[in-house]
Amino acid sequence: MAGIAVTRKDLSVDQLRAAAARTSDARAARRMLAIALVVEGVERKAAAESCGMDRQTLRDWVHRYNAEGLSGLSNRKPPGRRPWLTPAQKAELAALVERGPDPERDGVVRWRRKDLKRRIEEMFGVVMQERTVGAQLAELGFVRLSVRPRHPKADEAAQEAFQKNFVDRVAAAIPPAARGKPIEIWFQDEARVGQQGTLTKVWAKRGSRPRGLRDRRYKWAYIFGAVCPARAAIAALVLPKANAEALSLHLAEIGSQVEPGAHAILVLDGAGWHIADDLRIPDNLTLLHLPPYAPELNPVENVWEYLRKNKLAITVFDGYPDILDKCCQAWNFFANDKTAVASITARKWAEVNL
Repeated sequence: MAGIAVTRKDLSVDQLRAAAARTSDARAARRMLAIALVVEGVERKAAAESCGMDRQTLRDWVHRYNAEGLSGLSNRKPPGRRPWLTPAQKAELAALVERGPDPERDGVVRWRRKDLKRRIEEMFGVVMQERTVGAQLAELGFVRLSVRPRHPKADEAAQEAFQKNFVDRVAAAIPPAARGKPIEIWFQDEARVGQQGTLTKVWAKRGSRPRGLRDRRYKWAYIFGAVCPARAAIAALVLPKANAEALSLHLAEIGSQVEPGAHAILVLDGAGWHIADDLRIPDNLTLLHLPPYAPELNPVENVWEYLRKNKLAITVFDGYPDILDKCCQAWNFFANDKTAVASITARKWAEVNL
């Protein structure tokens, strides 16, 4: 230890010992006590051994204390492994994922980890395993999600304008006889259910190929469903066809579920039977049509997805009566859960208080 002395004079021996008593870091406390002994004049070897270290280790901590003070006596967190990508590279990767692949250039219509592994190597010269690519995506906030269908003729500007101006559209649609009445917002749609059924995701062992029943015959029925999100109210019929006559029956059912004295604005798409001249519309209903090719604006579409995933997928129907029974059971499964009705169908842009 010759030539290595404690050169800092900002803390006395008593202050060093007091600092050792206060700290919760036992290793730093031992180092403070050893340096206090050195300052006090104790022989270096004895000071080191009394605090559980050798002379060379104490010499190193004296260097740190002289340079940094008490803060230098605590262990520093190891720097860890160098990140795979810099922040700028991560931002570029996130933009690439959100933009999606170019089928002509990348040869795929959706990103797989193996494709991104190749692109990361091309862009940044970084070679990583597919599992590491997945970890990078998770760190950036990406998860695997089912895509929502979008019609190629969909007009996003029209859809945005419909949502933005929805309150004004409702106000303009209210007939003179309903002015001053409470207004309810309902949504309506139909779903075909039956043979030629659907499959859904299930829990299964990694790497396995689970099998599920799927009917391949050609009988079906239609669920006509309508929901008032604000009241979690519902109205539904199961009918053999989707046409103006069937919709008229459903409109009558919806009208019977509107609160007495209120008027309902029924939002629905522009299917042919929704705009037919021979529709019979109850006096307490007014129809408001969605923009063309905009199913994502109708929350009843989410109801169909919910029912198919939970009640109607992986099913073989014995015949038409069985289809009717299963449709009714599925709708009642949804309708009897008022929390699900509200959470699945509520839309902020459709909350109207007129």
